[in-house]
Amino acid sequence: ELFALYHRMKTINCYLLILCWKAICGNICELSNITIAVEKEECRFCISVNATWCSGYCFTRDPVYKYSPVSSVQQICTFKELVYETVKIPGCTDHAESFYSYPVATECHCESCDTDNTDCTVRGLGPNYCSFNQNQGKEVIICLLHCRILYKND
Repeated sequence: ELFALYHRMKTINCYLLILCWKAICGNICELSNITIAVEKEECRFCISVNATWCSGYCFTRDPVYKYSPVSSVQQICTFKELVYETVKIPGCTDHAESFYSYPVATECHCESCDTDNTDCTVRGLGPNYCSFNQNQGKEVIICLLHCRILYKND
């Protein structure tokens, strides 16, 4: 009976160790579906498009001491590979370019934040922020589908 209790406790400790290791070392950085607002100033119109981007958790250390001997490298979940997709924005004037290309992530990983291509602030505007007033409602979605079909057939 004592041996069975010891064996059971050993198994529970092993599971706890694996769970803690997974929580500390396991980066969960993966592709996720998002909706972003696409706009061009010349067109004074924005549309919503579906894309994939990276989201999740990366192992990060934040030292307690100001001058810690351990460097504090903050890692973020960001793209490793990306492609650009193009959409036609309706409502552009005749002389304005109506096509807009936006990035779509195809692979993700954890790395230090690169301010050359990533907004590393605490709170950015968000992917669905639009500068212009959306009065068109359902027409936007219909036009988006129509414009994508037109663009792919050209």
